[in-house]
Amino acid sequence: MTPEERRTSIAELVSQQGRQSVEHLAEAFGVSPETIRRDLSRLSAEGRVRKVHGGALKPPLHAEGSFDERMAEDAAAKAAIGLRVRDVVRPGETLFIDTGSTTLAAARALATVPGLTVVTNSHAVAAAFEGRAHVFCVGGTYRSGNRQTVGPMAIEEISRFQADRAILTVAAISHDAGAMDSDFDEAQVGRAMIANARSTVILAAASKFARRAGYQVCRIAAIDLLVTDQPPPAELAMVLHASGASVHVAGETADAVRSPAAPFPQSA
Repeated sequence: MTPEERRTSIAELVSQQGRQSVEHLAEAFGVSPETIRRDLSRLSAEGRVRKVHGGALKPPLHAEGSFDERMAEDAAAKAAIGLRVRDVVRPGETLFIDTGSTTLAAARALATVPGLTVVTNSHAVAAAFEGRAHVFCVGGTYRSGNRQTVGPMAIEEISRFQADRAILTVAAISHDAGAMDSDFDEAQVGRAMIANARSTVILAAASKFARRAGYQVCRIAAIDLLVTDQPPPAELAMVLHASGASVHVAGETADAVRSPAAPFPQSA
């Protein structure tokens, strides 16, 4: 077993069974307590476990800050992801785009793609197109902090549309839990968009790989394309590959697409 395989197994054991002591892990994996402590320090830095005195616990669920705080977080990575998404979307497509700092970066890049129709619950995303797309803003309960609509009315209005792609940002993504959000209502909007789209595009900076959030948006099997700024960790990459998803890494050429899935259908 390689060190990375051992650390992955430790993280899975903690996730499944809860608190694990250094002594128990050392015995289970046949290594010294010092090796386990180094493993736990690395796993803790990656957000995969919570290191405590004498062992490790499950990491806490991620809670997002304000929209302005998120706009400042990983700003360069999000801008690069937005440019990579622009290379994927074809002129004339219909897109669902949800609320988020990464989808806002994508919207700013996508505004140069001609003939788009955009359905969104985000007023910031709608404004990013500045009259350069046919934009529908769904109704619902308005949240001023994120400049978005959510709730039953938003879900019902989303169901009236069909889109080529649902382009969504998430708070976290993992090989076992899939794409997750920190807000229940935002997760429901994402699920509704996925249900009415021909393909699902998830935008996630590499910082999202080390997190867990409270509300599932979709399983990995529902993802057609992951756009990120760094290659995903091995276990996530393997599950994406097995499900037939593609991974586009910002800064890589189109020839460097990882784990290619079947091509997206042409727009109607």
